[in-house]
Amino acid sequence: MDRSRVFVKDVKRLIIKVGTAVVTRADGRLALGRLGALCEQIKDLNSQGYEVIVVSSGAVGLGRQRLRYRRLVNSSFADLQKPQVEFDGKACAAVGQNSLMALYDTLFSQLDLTSAQLLVTDNDFRDKDFRNQLSETVKSLLALKVIPIFNENDAVSTRRAPYEDSSGIFWDNDSLAALLALELKADLLVLLSDVEGLYSGPPSDPKSKLIHTYIKERHQGEITFGDKSRVGRGGMTAKVKAAVYAADAGIPVVITSGYAAENIIKVLQGECVGTLFHHDAHLWAAVREVGAREMAVAARESSRRLQAMSSHYRKKILLDIADALEANEKLINTENEADILAAQQAGYEKSLIARLALKPGKISSLANSVRVLANMEDPIGCILKKTELADGLVLEKTSSPLGVLLIVFESRPDALVQIASLAIRSGNGLLLKGGKEANRSNAILHKIITGAIPDSVGKKVVGLVTSREEIPDLLKLDDVIDLVIPRGSNKLVSQIKNSTKIPVLGHADGICHVYIDKSANMDMAKQIVLDAKVDYPAACNAMETLLVHKDLIRTEGLNELIVDLTIEGVTLYGGPRASALLNIPEARLFHHEYNSLACTVEIVDDVYAAINHIHQHGSAHTDCVIAEDHEVAEVFLHQVDSAAVFHNASTRFCDGARFGLGAEVGISTSRIHARGPVGVEGLLTTRWILRGCGQVVNGDKGLVYTHKDLTN
Repeated sequence: MDRSRVFVKDVKRLIIKVGTAVVTRADGRLALGRLGALCEQIKDLNSQGYEVIVVSSGAVGLGRQRLRYRRLVNSSFADLQKPQVEFDGKACAAVGQNSLMALYDTLFSQLDLTSAQLLVTDNDFRDKDFRNQLSETVKSLLALKVIPIFNENDAVSTRRAPYEDSSGIFWDNDSLAALLALELKADLLVLLSDVEGLYSGPPSDPKSKLIHTYIKERHQGEITFGDKSRVGRGGMTAKVKAAVYAADAGIPVVITSGYAAENIIKVLQGECVGTLFHHDAHLWAAVREVGAREMAVAARESSRRLQAMSSHYRKKILLDIADALEANEKLINTENEADILAAQQAGYEKSLIARLALKPGKISSLANSVRVLANMEDPIGCILKKTELADGLVLEKTSSPLGVLLIVFESRPDALVQIASLAIRSGNGLLLKGGKEANRSNAILHKIITGAIPDSVGKKVVGLVTSREEIPDLLKLDDVIDLVIPRGSNKLVSQIKNSTKIPVLGHADGICHVYIDKSANMDMAKQIVLDAKVDYPAACNAMETLLVHKDLIRTEGLNELIVDLTIEGVTLYGGPRASALLNIPEARLFHHEYNSLACTVEIVDDVYAAINHIHQHGSAHTDCVIAEDHEVAEVFLHQVDSAAVFHNASTRFCDGARFGLGAEVGISTSRIHARGPVGVEGLLTTRWILRGCGQVVNGDKGLVYTHKDLTN
């Protein structure tokens, strides 16, 4: 069950607990940037009508830091050589509370908000009248849009010491926050920490994974806690205890990072942030989901069994997949139509719906692409180079699968078939995460494909990730996953690149150009431009910018091309020169991917100006020159630094199937490993196989190196 919308729609009043590690830096000083960002979030929530209550730690640590400074200033050098007595925690609390509230007051005043300080002790809550009055006071403050800020009054608390006594009604600010959530009838409690949430082990352990939804029955005995907080008296153990207490009483709790920008707002927008505690969580886990690491490890193990199979056996698997796709075409189309209808009802953009649709004949086309792959020469274990190093010592450089691939793609369910068949042909394990708009299409395609994979390999060689909650965990598995390929929006690609240490292969934008030179055959130019824009406007290889040589302005050929584009429904936007000369609206910017029936037109002086424009505003994807002048064409082909550069051919040819690769996992604009349409070869690496007969190095004594090339 998707936890994202379980509780946020009903939230009106929330309590935010800010830990000492969030309030202060490692040196004990205030973390002004984090506090400022927190106050800005609270301001936004207050403006949206939320009732926000803050429980803030940090007074004791801040007070200790200030008292140490005063002692340093007022001490002689001789005094500083003596053993330093630690400050009394209650004195630290008294000094620090004043400084902490002064800062909150200053920050909120800058945001045109008012805050109020409420200091409480454990004994206060033993008094029923106090509790009633507390509720009334908070109610009045919230009605006035004032932000109540709570803290335990450590300065006058009857505890033996703030860090030692854990008895009583509450024992730290985490448990105080949970208690206040109950007393003040909050709808949500957010506990801010210095880590992303609750992990299965110490967050520093790479094998630990973030727990998105805490289920007591499952996680209580599985979690290994690391060190407590570097400051304060809580740590994750205290937060979990407080969260379980509040959740059992019916108040949802989220533990998340106070370091990340806008995490509180993201929680309230339903994003999967941190760890959720909810009293109904056990009902969502009737069937145990396979974890990210388990999926990745299973894919690797299955891929090794696949690699061990004969080429004939891997070929048969692909042929069986092709047959299964065609046999289940009606079922696939039914599920795809359901996805399209849901997307239309949800108001998705037309370009996304276009990519989502499996058009008539698409399944047959996909099946044929799989057969082309099956009939290709086996790519695994090919000897790329063979060298005799010395007599009887032969070295081979061979092709080898990368290992485990993680492909994250949006909208297009046909991508699932292409990627899965490429992974099987290249002997790689595969984890797939498609967009939620194609859930049903992806599910049925995955079921059909894995159904054709024999148990001797294992159906887990191709895993389908069904929840976006698994993606952050998968992106941390750089010890198991070897390559990530995102296929989708610029935002998706950028997010993934910024979230993982695993190598990422892909392109962020598909800003493809067509340049019409003055030497162009205009009849040919019209055909190419119309195809590049109109054939499939949502594709990444569709033309987005048309560059025209200045000598073609007001010629009959260009006028006819502009008319033809308009008749086809293409909306034209111009650069500074084209908008004035062609009387069309000016484009907001050149670096823009329309993904629809729209494009930018600009006038350039010559081929060199066109190349400069492409380098400045393009995305190094696919660019085309239309010219009869051979010299102009060669300059363009050799100087445009893009993954694919064409002469007198539509940009739509930049495609794995059209290139004869059988299929593609995507088009890469990277310059390392693979570039352009990535087929089987792009999913391979190399291994070195050395065959000898007892040779040893021994300081290279007595060994004569020949380095003779034996490659056929």
